[in-house]
Amino acid sequence: MTAKVLVVDDEQPIIDVLTYNLKRSGYQVLVAWDGEGALEVARRERPDLIILDLMLPKLDGTEVCRTLRREMAGVRTPGVRTSDIPIIMLTARDEEIDRVLGLELGADDYVVKPFSVRELLARVKAVLRRTQQVSQGAQAVIRVGDLLVDRGRYEARLGTAPVELTTLEFEMLATLAENRELVMTREQLLQQVWGYEYLGDHRVVDAVVKRLRAKLRDAGNGADLIVTVRGVGYKLEP
Repeated sequence: MTAKVLVVDDEQPIIDVLTYNLKRSGYQVLVAWDGEGALEVARRERPDLIILDLMLPKLDGTEVCRTLRREMAGVRTPGVRTSDIPIIMLTARDEEIDRVLGLELGADDYVVKPFSVRELLARVKAVLRRTQQVSQGAQAVIRVGDLLVDRGRYEARLGTAPVELTTLEFEMLATLAENRELVMTREQLLQQVWGYEYLGDHRVVDAVVKRLRAKLRDAGNGADLIVTVRGVGYKLEP
């Protein structure tokens, strides 16, 4: 089935370039020009991925990301949940604070303007490949202490408490669980979770770990399962 990509930007040249190249790569393209339109299209069409500019009319990209991540948690539908839709942000070079905020709110990745279309397409392909692998699910159950990660059912539980995760958070947790008690560097996590060598800093890894930590802590009455090894990376301990 052809993947649907929603492009959200208020600049006509960017819309034109991305629409042309995404269609040429075999994707179905949806377009929204502002934040309110992005939410409307995402809820109606359930795209497989959203390319989201941060600076938008009516509702900015961080608010769109925040809304999509918090709504419809726990509601499963064919394909992906609205709260699970992968998001790649488009940001300007001087928007570092917004970029970090977007990652902490649940964006999967970001690309800085002006960007290489080839690089962006590679990111799109990698994110969609990861999402497809998670949805198909390797039939494996991983246990680490009270934590259970079920790839087949796409479920995580801490004791008896379910842990609601986005696709990216689930894949990060599963990767750490598969390599439990081993220190995973940020480079290793980028390659195994995102599926490509990341060109830039490692804040995407740190942001996802921060979100994952908070959800595990909430489910486990304050227990912190993800340990930071300063200067190296992260490991999961029971």
